[in-house]
Amino acid sequence: MARRPIAAAAAAVLFVEAVGIVFVHWILGKVVSGQSMSLAGLDPDVMSTSTYVMGGGFGLYLVACGVLLLRASLSDRAPGRVGRILLIACAVVHGVLGALCVGLVGWAAFAVLMAEFGLIVLSVIAYGKRDERGAGSAAGPAGAPPAGPESGAVAPA
Repeated sequence: MARRPIAAAAAAVLFVEAVGIVFVHWILGKVVSGQSMSLAGLDPDVMSTSTYVMGGGFGLYLVACGVLLLRASLSDRAPGRVGRILLIACAVVHGVLGALCVGLVGWAAFAVLMAEFGLIVLSVIAYGKRDERGAGSAAGPAGAPPAGPESGAVAPA
């Protein structure tokens, strides 16, 4: 299966998206700091600062998910429990953003987000669970043990 290239492609897409998200939030912060009105009594400086912080935090989250996928791609090992939780949350965020983008941005943005969603989900599914030794699961489909008797054991009659 081509799980290493899929994870590498998902990592690359997440890195590009992280740069884009930080750039968009930087532009939004500049626009908000340039205004001279408040929204529901909020100070424009507070709004611009929170926009910068949100963009940086979301960018770091996407970079962390990209690093997890890149590490999985290079070592061909499944991410740990926390890594899988981060990647599943990232996939959920992309699914929700894709649904919102249909009405707000258009079908092209929806297609891009769904492609990213598919890469992330396929990467999580392709690597499966880690076994007790910490290596990727090599037992077979759905974690079933290999068929046949153990080495040196006699098959029951």
